[in-house]
Amino acid sequence: MIEVRQARYFLAVAEQLHFTRAAEQLGMSQPPLSQAIRQLERQVGAQLLNRAAGKITLTETGRALAAECRQLVISAQRAHDVAAQAKAGLVGTLRIGAVTSALSEPLLGTMTAFRRSRPHATLEVVEVDTPAGHEALLHRELDIAVIRLSSHTRNVTIQPWSRDHLVIAMPADHPRVPGSGPLDLASFADEPWVWLHREISPEYHDQLMSICRRAGFAPQAHHLANSITTQLAMVACGLGVTLIPSALLGPTQPGIAHRTLTDRTDLVELSLVTRTGPQEPLVRHFLHLVRRR
Repeated sequence: MIEVRQARYFLAVAEQLHFTRAAEQLGMSQPPLSQAIRQLERQVGAQLLNRAAGKITLTETGRALAAECRQLVISAQRAHDVAAQAKAGLVGTLRIGAVTSALSEPLLGTMTAFRRSRPHATLEVVEVDTPAGHEALLHRELDIAVIRLSSHTRNVTIQPWSRDHLVIAMPADHPRVPGSGPLDLASFADEPWVWLHREISPEYHDQLMSICRRAGFAPQAHHLANSITTQLAMVACGLGVTLIPSALLGPTQPGIAHRTLTDRTDLVELSLVTRTGPQEPLVRHFLHLVRRR
């Protein structure tokens, strides 16, 4: 197999048709270059140069090999350039896993800034629940996880990123919808609740249960969902009420009404989680954008 170094040597001779000028172009002396070309001829088992009467010309095999060497040198240079760009954090793929409630600000604005500043990099985003996002991060299937992980665990770095207050989401025809002021969470104690399976996000589940218990009741989970999106769909179908981070609800949402709660101190926190240790350039750049916002 011909090495890139050999390809560069032969290509210089093939273009210059003169050993001394080719050696000067390569920044080396002429004897080692002549020896390298003879070794290449032995390696391919064919004469590459005609050296008659002090004039160098390419044989038919030499012309064919020169064309291939040119492509090899171009490919090697391209590989070097790509590696240099990747090292500088200009190209590559950044894989982000995010829980449903993270798919709003500040993540959306940070991703927009990332795409603008790294137009040749690829951004891959996947929706995850907290346990799956944590595991995918540890198994290097994700580079960054935006999840509800507040307790410190080994091999990850947790950076609290955004906090949002909770609202009560109700079917649009719910009798408590009329009005504009905040509502008392305890007044929904006897309602049928749409709840998340605990294994979907244990910390989030336990936080919501704690909020309800502080209000003096345990919610009657009549319907269980596997995602917040499904929770909202169930509420829109009139199956019950639920607590939702306000960032997930716009001013109007078909089939759903929402109101703030009297206790605005109940917050849900999202964390930006990365692996500990040396970080890849694109991860460092994303974290830099987070710090700037």
